[in-house]
Amino acid sequence: MTFALTMALALLLDWLFGWPGWLYARIGHPVTWIGRVITQLETRLNRSDASRSHRIMVGAVAGLFVVAMCAVAGLLLQAVLPDGFLGAVLGALLAWPLLAARSLHDHVADVQQPLAAGNVERARNAVSMIVGRDPAQLDEAGIARSAIESLAENTSDGVVAPLFWGVLFGLPGIAAYKAVNTLDSMIGYRNDKYEAYGKPAALFDDLVNWIPARLTGLVLVLVSPDRHQAWQVMRRDAGLHRSPNAGWPEAAMAAGLNCRLSGPRTYGDRLEQHPWVNDGAPDPDAATIASALVMLKRCLAVVAGLLVVLAILD
Repeated sequence: MTFALTMALALLLDWLFGWPGWLYARIGHPVTWIGRVITQLETRLNRSDASRSHRIMVGAVAGLFVVAMCAVAGLLLQAVLPDGFLGAVLGALLAWPLLAARSLHDHVADVQQPLAAGNVERARNAVSMIVGRDPAQLDEAGIARSAIESLAENTSDGVVAPLFWGVLFGLPGIAAYKAVNTLDSMIGYRNDKYEAYGKPAALFDDLVNWIPARLTGLVLVLVSPDRHQAWQVMRRDAGLHRSPNAGWPEAAMAAGLNCRLSGPRTYGDRLEQHPWVNDGAPDPDAATIASALVMLKRCLAVVAGLLVVLAILD
């Protein structure tokens, strides 16, 4: 039996239950476990007085250690699973917390609902939980753009990419991917503290997301109202994004929703100029976020269907 059935069941568990608060209170979450290891290594190894080349080297070694640790843990767990359907179910229980479809939906819905009710301040607080930019600088259109951009990017990073590597390699694949993604989210920043130490993590994250980001874009094109237009915009604008990968799902979703995304943004006291994705389209609003959540559900349905087909074909 392939790993596709395991991943399909894991996606179902994630969508039905997310990661329950009572379970988080009791045992935490695998990402927080990985995060503790990353923090401990960074505290010891990322010395500000070291040369840039040294910091890059130790960052690479630390990153490889974290990824190898997670891959080996996945391999050992997979080795003791029984064959057949029972093994797929048990594997799904282990892979379940490494997906984030339900969490992604709920966090974006938490932005959409107060924005639709006219409570801009509450919407700002909700969007600050999922993006790094300064929420105080965001108007209603900026809040909506931020939520939709996060939804598009994390549909790839939090759902399609872990499933992709899980289908290929099972528990070691999805666990190693989650380690890479967590490393990038914690140390893959272009600032004085992390530019050198986190550079290997950022590059590796770009590498492992290359195929999944483009697959996500294709699925979002497929579930768009005007597939031809979405395809054209994705091909034209994906390369405008500052990320080599995030532009694909973001451009596809922008076209599917008939809105513009990206553009200038503020991080702290720094204004960064970025080109518009799907320039010429109107700004998004709360209703657009609601439509984006519908696109997410359709995307997940397509992905789940593909996983079932792969499992049947085995």
